[in-house]
Order: sequence, then C-alpha cells, then structure tokens
Amino acid sequence: MGSNALATAVHARVEDLPVTEESRLPALSLRDKLAQLMIVRLGSDMPPKRTAEEDEQRIAALLEQCPVGGLVLFNGTSDQTPATLERLQRLSRAPLLIAADLERGAGQQLRPFPLVPHAMAFDALGDEAAGAVMEFARLAGRTSRAAGIHITFGPVADVNSDPHNPIIATRAFSAEPRRAAELAAAFVSGCRAGGILAAAKHFPGHGDTHEDSHDAVPTVSVSREELDQRELAPFRAAIAADVPLVMTAHVRYPALDPTGAPATFSRAIITELLRGELGFQGAVITDSLLMEGAKSGFADEGGLAIAALNAGVDMLLDLAEPQAALDALESSVSSGGLPLARVGEAFRRVQKLKAIAFSAATAAAPPDDRDAGDRTAALALYIARRATIVLKDDARLLPLKTNRSLCAVLVDPFQRPSNMPLPPLGNLLGERFSQVDYYELGGNPPGELLQAIQVAALAADQLLAAFVVKPAAWYKFGLPPALRAWLQTLAARRPLIAACLGAPQGLEPLGAAAVQICTFSDVPASQQALVECLLGKCGRDARRLA
Repeated sequence: MGSNALATAVHARVEDLPVTEESRLPALSLRDKLAQLMIVRLGSDMPPKRTAEEDEQRIAALLEQCPVGGLVLFNGTSDQTPATLERLQRLSRAPLLIAADLERGAGQQLRPFPLVPHAMAFDALGDEAAGAVMEFARLAGRTSRAAGIHITFGPVADVNSDPHNPIIATRAFSAEPRRAAELAAAFVSGCRAGGILAAAKHFPGHGDTHEDSHDAVPTVSVSREELDQRELAPFRAAIAADVPLVMTAHVRYPALDPTGAPATFSRAIITELLRGELGFQGAVITDSLLMEGAKSGFADEGGLAIAALNAGVDMLLDLAEPQAALDALESSVSSGGLPLARVGEAFRRVQKLKAIAFSAATAAAPPDDRDAGDRTAALALYIARRATIVLKDDARLLPLKTNRSLCAVLVDPFQRPSNMPLPPLGNLLGERFSQVDYYELGGNPPGELLQAIQVAALAADQLLAAFVVKPAAWYKFGLPPALRAWLQTLAARRPLIAACLGAPQGLEPLGAAAVQICTFSDVPASQQALVECLLGKCGRDARRLA
C-alpha cells in the first residue's frame, strides 16, 4: 500500500458514502472494534522528544497486540516519514488513518517543507483572505496526502474572544465570529480540494478561556446566547461546508452543561448540541487525552475513554496506554457500562472515514501541484509581508540604516526539535547590514550572557530585540519574567526596536520601546518579512496576490 496509492480526492458527504470494497475492514472481534476507535501518537514533540522514525518500532510492536484505528504524527521529515508510514500500513491488520496537526502546513510535521504564518496572519489579506486560506489548505493537503497523511487537525474554528488566551491567540483566524466562520469554512473547502480530511476544533470553542487545557480544566462562563452568537458560529460554518470531523475541547461550559463536565465528556454538548441541534453527522474526535483538561477527575485512561464514548465521541486521540484502556473498554461493555450499540455507532463512523480516505485513489498529484512546496513558500511570504505591521515608530527610526552597526537579539523560549532548521533571522540580517552582532537566547539564559549582550547592545548604533510569543502546548504564554525585565531595561536605556514574532499582546510589557512591530508568527517567512519591514517595506507595501 504505497503512499501515492493512499491519495484521494475527497468529494462525498460522510454520511452518504458507502463502505467500499477496498476500505472494508475484515471481520473484527469486539476488542478489535474498540481498538479501531483509538488514535495513538507516532513521534513526539513532548519530552523526551523523539522523531517518527525513532518511534517506529514501538508502534510496530503495539500493532501486533492492539490494532488501533490510526496514528497521530509528530516530529517527522519529508524524506523519511512517508516510508515509515508505508511500513506501518503494511504491518497493520486494517488500514491506519494517519492524522497530524498541520495548522501551519505540511512542514509542521514533515520538515523541511515550508511553513505558513499562524492563522491570524491571513486576516490581513482582507477580501483575499478566504481564497488564500483555501489555497493554503489545498496545497497542504496535496503535500500531506502524498506523504501518507489523511487527516489534518484543523481548521481552528475558535474565536479569539479573549486576547490573552494562552493557547488559541494567533492560532485563531479572527476575534470576529463572522470572519472566523468565513475562513474556517474556506479551510474545509481547501482541504477537500487537496484530498485531506479536515477536523474543526475545539468544539464548542476554546477562544474565551483564561487557561490552557493542556495543564488545567478551563471554564467558559458566558450565556448560551453569547455562545450561540460567537463560539458556535465558525462550527456552524464548518458543518455547512461538510467538515467530516469535529474535535472536542477539554473545557467546561456551564451554560451548555450545568453538571460541569468538560465538552469531551458531555452528552449534552456532543450528542444533544453538536449532533441534535447543529446536525453534525460526521465523526467526533477528542483532543489529546494526555492533556490535564482530559485527565482531571479520572483515575485512569480507561475511565476517561469510557466517559468520552458514552458522551458521543467516536475516536479517542492520543492515549498513552492503549492496551490498558482497551481492557477497561471491553470490561465496561461486558458489564453494561458502555452500550454495545454506542460502540457500533462509533465504529461505523470510523469505517466511513476510512472509506473516504482510501477510496478513489490517484496515482500522483496533478501536474500543477508538483511544485506545491515552491507555491506554499511563495504564499507564506506573501501572507507574512501583508501581516507584518508597525504599531509604533514615534522617533521615526525606520527604515534602519544598513551601513550602521546593528545589535540584534532573537529571544525564543520554545525548545526547537532536533530536525528543525535554525531560524533564518541572523543570516537575513547579515546579508543586509554591514556590521551585525547577532545573538539567540532560549528561555533561561545565564546572567553573564545577558550582561555581555547588554554591553554590545549599548555600543551599537541600532538595537533590535525580536522575540517569540505564541500559543504552544505546555508553555506559559508570554516572555519569561527574567527576559521581560531584561528587555525592559534595554528599552529604558536605548531606543529599542521591539519586534514580536507572534501575538501583539507580547508587546504590551515593552511600551517604552521606540518601535513596536508585530508579525503574528515566527515562521521563516515572517522572519524574512520582519527584515524587509526594518528596511521600510511593511504590510501595506506588499504586492497584491497574483
């Protein structure tokens, strides 16, 4: 089963598609049917980090004992991971659905494919945004399908209603419900054109939380009317666009379920609201069950798996101990705690997804998509240029003088996977300025290094501090306190150009900076757009999309 043979054009409605001969699963026992409801991770970006290839033998051993329904890919490469997926498909007794977080494109999990800026950057394109979102999703779909991936966990259909939300922020398309709905629907349509299955997340909306569900159980305490008008709008649009999957949020919504159950475990939210009121007929998948928002209140994974399925979930994502959870599920069916009819319903929905994913196979991408990588890179740079804005330049320091000395610091508190290329900012500055002292800092640099950089900064003619503030799992939102204080000291002593490679809220502690620039993302294209902006070409000067 080669990776090209897995590619398909997704065109039929999930509920209308029959199970085809090539996707029909062999006769399975109850235990195997329960295993088909599980998606486990291949590779990891959590400590201890491991590539997909390093994780292959573990998954191969698991498949012999537990025929899971699919894998969620992390930390892969474009040259090795397709073969890894192909080998695992051959080992599996039933076709594996391969899913991945591809919010910023295939390069997010298949390095070094290009990355596009975070979703909020698209909003800068105005009337062109929907078309750009659709084209991005189509290109990402074609590239990912050719590598053996069937599902992208996107669009992020959350409305960024709380600007200090620690996990959504720039991952959302907009803080305005209609705009978020328009672009979420465009993403779904682009995925369909690219042959990949979309999964709208995080139902019924994670944008108004003050906590990250990776390490807490957030609560959205607004009225049902507010939820209807704001949070649910993008999900309605995604359902109308025939999104085949919806991912749940590990978040409480008292107005929807007064019992306090997070959406993942709430029958009122999944079965009554999502299916009953909104009419969604596709498959429902949990967010990662490794998250604290899911684990809180449960003694083990078996208990949370039973609760999720009873609430109406069809697919269990990211179980750490699938065999132990399988034992618990099988025991619960035997005791009557998990109805057999509910298992059958979930299993049929998974089967329908596989019918879509493995039918109408095409031998290769169309000729005009063979340059999908180059086209993605060009689109990424166009978006980055339009999104990069100057919020403040009271002293008229821009454009910088390339013949004068520059001290530049890139602060990135996020650990970089071993297979991720180095950030290009230093090289880009070196190509354009005659004299550059460039430094990169992690989240906890030694005090002696900060002192040495400060000496260089005070001696330079021009001073740039670029820093990454973005939503990311298990990371605190914003700059670490020590680095924030250090940057504030620099801003008080010298005219500082502060550039946030991420959310504009990251600039709030640096009100004393002479210049404030926001790129809405830290991807390579956004770093290039920042350098161009320093030289006088910001978003309003970018060329229109051809």
